[in-house]
Amino acid sequence: MNKRFGVLAIGRVLSALLCFLFAAGAEAHNGVHGGLLAGLMHPVSGLDHVLAMVAVGVWGAVLGRTFTWVMPTSFLALMVVGGGFGAAGMTMPFAETAIAASVIVLGLAIAFAWRSTIGAMFALIGLFGIFHGYAHGVELPSSASPAAYALGFLLTTVALHLIGIGAGLLARLRRGTVALRVGGYAMAQTGALLLLSSVGVL
Repeated sequence: MNKRFGVLAIGRVLSALLCFLFAAGAEAHNGVHGGLLAGLMHPVSGLDHVLAMVAVGVWGAVLGRTFTWVMPTSFLALMVVGGGFGAAGMTMPFAETAIAASVIVLGLAIAFAWRSTIGAMFALIGLFGIFHGYAHGVELPSSASPAAYALGFLLTTVALHLIGIGAGLLARLRRGTVALRVGGYAMAQTGALLLLSSVGVL
């Protein structure tokens, strides 16, 4: 019964956040061109970003307890750091390759319900967060409103994390584990294709 209420609560939070995002996007379209709207859209402009951010939420939900919220929060915090690197003009070699690799690793982590030491898991999440943030931050200097842009990509990332958490909680229901494993494998395979594309093989 508690799980059911938890899923409903996640759904309500997600619905409210999505409504806010659409409203904010409409306002940005009318006023802050290249700012909030660009930030809102950037995380969903690439399949690799979408899958990785959803996967962080799913993996946290699979691990359960405080991981459900701490994993996405850690990713967000380090993503801000990476965004700062990108905005400052720093160069991070192989960023696109690392982002594609994050989809593979997170997909396999979900498929195998991988659990390691807290330090190792957070180091992994933090590393991926930095690379994803860097990709967003590179676009920030050209934005008409850098602060609005940063707020936009953070809000969309939160929404994607919540979608992942909701999926992870639903997967705890009957036969949900099988669906979760299949989804993790599919995500890892997609990440492999994206990785091959990033290095010019495809």
